[in-house]
Amino acid sequence: MKIKCVKGTRDYLPEEAELREEMQNKIFEVYRKNGFSRVMTPAVEDAENLDKSDGGDNLNLIFKILKRGEKLAKSLESGGELCDLGLRYDLTLPLTRYFAANRQSLSFPFKAVQIDKVYRAENPQKGRLREFMQCDIDVIGDPEPECETELIAVTAKALEALEIGEFTVRVNDRQVLNAMLKSCGFGEDILASVCVSFDKLDKIGAEGVVAELREKGFDNSAVDKFEGILQRLPLDIDKMRGIVGDEDISRLARIIEQSEAIANGRYKIVFDASLVRGQGYYTGTVFEVRSEKFGSSIAGGGRYDKLIGKFLGEDIPACGFSIGFERIFSILCDMKKTAGKRKKIAVLYEDSFAEAYKKAEELREEYDTALFKKPKKMKAFLDRLQNSGYVGFAYEDGNIHSFSDCR
Repeated sequence: MKIKCVKGTRDYLPEEAELREEMQNKIFEVYRKNGFSRVMTPAVEDAENLDKSDGGDNLNLIFKILKRGEKLAKSLESGGELCDLGLRYDLTLPLTRYFAANRQSLSFPFKAVQIDKVYRAENPQKGRLREFMQCDIDVIGDPEPECETELIAVTAKALEALEIGEFTVRVNDRQVLNAMLKSCGFGEDILASVCVSFDKLDKIGAEGVVAELREKGFDNSAVDKFEGILQRLPLDIDKMRGIVGDEDISRLARIIEQSEAIANGRYKIVFDASLVRGQGYYTGTVFEVRSEKFGSSIAGGGRYDKLIGKFLGEDIPACGFSIGFERIFSILCDMKKTAGKRKKIAVLYEDSFAEAYKKAEELREEYDTALFKKPKKMKAFLDRLQNSGYVGFAYEDGNIHSFSDCR
C-alpha cells in the first residue's frame, strides 16, 4: 500500500487544515451577510454537459469516468464512447445546470455562493494541483451593471477579511475589447484569434504579440493600428472612449465609477484594456484582482450571459467572481499566518474516564479540550502535546499545568 497522496493532490496538517477552514468561514460569512445563499452540487457531472460548456482549455483537463458494467462492455464491443461522466473542472457549469433544474424554487435574481473542490487533469507543479478549492459568488438573472459593481465590492470585502494586504481590481469588457480591435480593422471572424495573441502580452510583450499576429497572416494595416494602441498602453477610460466611442464604453465606465465610490480608497479599481479572459465563456465585463505585495492574480470572473441558455434554450444574464483560494492559502502560509483559535488543553486520566470527561466539559467553556489516557512515558508524551500546539494539561482534579502560561 502507498502512503503518498495521488500526484496532484495533497494532505493538510492540522494547522493547515485549521487555516483553510478559517479562510472558508471568513469568505462565507462575508457572502452570507451580503445576501448570497450557499448551494452545493455533485462533484460528478454528465460528460456531455462538461464537453459542451465552452470551458476553453479546461475541456482538455476533464477527469472522465468510464461507463460501468454492461454499458462499458457494449461500448467496448461497438467502439462507442467509453465515458459518460466526468469530474467538474469548475463551479460555474454545475451552477448553471443547478439553476436550470431548480429555477422554479429559487429567487430571481438568484445570488449563490459555492465553496467546494474541483478537479483538473493538470501537469502537477508548484501552485497547480489536480484537486483544489474554489470559492465563487454568482448572480443569475440581473443584466444591470450594478450586478458587476456588487460582485466587485463583496469580493473585495472577502479579500479584506482574509488580510492579504493591498490589491487592485482590474476591469475590462469583451464588448469594449472587440470594439477596439474592430476599430483597427480586424474582422468579426478573427477577433477570438487576435485575443489569443493579445492575452500573451504579459509573457511575450508588445513586440511578441505583433509578431504573432503577422505570422497568422492578418492584414498588415490592422496589425499596424493595433501596434499603435499597444504602444499607448495603459489607456484610461477617456482615451479608450476616443477609440471606441461612448456607446461601447458607457456601461464599463459606470461600473468603475460606482466601484471607486464604494472602495473609497481601500483598494484600487483600474480599467485594463489588456485584460483578456475566457474567450468562449465571458460575454461582457471581465475582472481580475491582483495582489500588490505578491504580484499575482488572486481572483477573477466576469459576465456569462449565454451559458444557462444551453440548458434552457433562452439566454439568462449571469455574472460571477471566483476567489483564488489555493493561491491565497499559499500567500498566507508564506506570511506565516495561522488560524485564530482558542487555546488547547489536554486532560489526562488513569482510571476514571467519566470524572476526567466531566472536568474536560468544564474546561471547554474556555479551552479546546482533548482527553488522553495518562501514558507511562510522560515526558515524551508532553513534548508531543506541546509541539502540537497544546498550552497545558490537567488531571481529573482540574489543576492546569502550563507549558508556558495558558491563563
